[in-house]
Amino acid sequence: MIKQVIRSTIIVVAALYCGAAGAHGKVSMEEDACTRRLDDESMVHLSAYQPQHEPSGQYCTDIPREGNTLLVIDLADQALRDIPVGIRVVRGTSEVDDETVAYLRPSYHPDGVMRGETSLDKGLYTVFITGEAVPPVHYEYSLRVQMINYANIFRAAIGPLVVLLLLSLLGYKLMKSERVQVWRASTRRASRRRG
Repeated sequence: MIKQVIRSTIIVVAALYCGAAGAHGKVSMEEDACTRRLDDESMVHLSAYQPQHEPSGQYCTDIPREGNTLLVIDLADQALRDIPVGIRVVRGTSEVDDETVAYLRPSYHPDGVMRGETSLDKGLYTVFITGEAVPPVHYEYSLRVQMINYANIFRAAIGPLVVLLLLSLLGYKLMKSERVQVWRASTRRASRRRG
């Protein structure tokens, strides 16, 4: 019984802590959470940097601190490099109604890289990437600046909580096992004889 519980615990822990693909890392561009794809299979990739806070930090949609932020958009497909593409960053979620905090007018990017810098305060922003084509090309990213992501906290906490619950169950089963009961009774008798 105890061996089964230990085996089950090891299997659950291994399943919870197996390698998961991050937003940036050893993942193909098609699988990257920072990549947006249209019906025609054209793709863009967003990276955000805050070198004043963390020189090697690369972010996608969750930006840890407010302040100057460098946005880099990779135009993965040649077709996007051949049309004027622009960026608009707004505070909120509406391209029309919300305050524009950064705007790069549409232009050609033969190297496939768009760069823009803006100062972002704490809050929710949306990056709109538009290409002047027929039909128009439109990509969208939601940015969370210095906001608590409760989903990530929950995902990070669920593994240790499951391990704690399984260890508690294992401890309970162990304490109720016949061998431990006999051992505890013998140690009680031995301590009574001494005292």
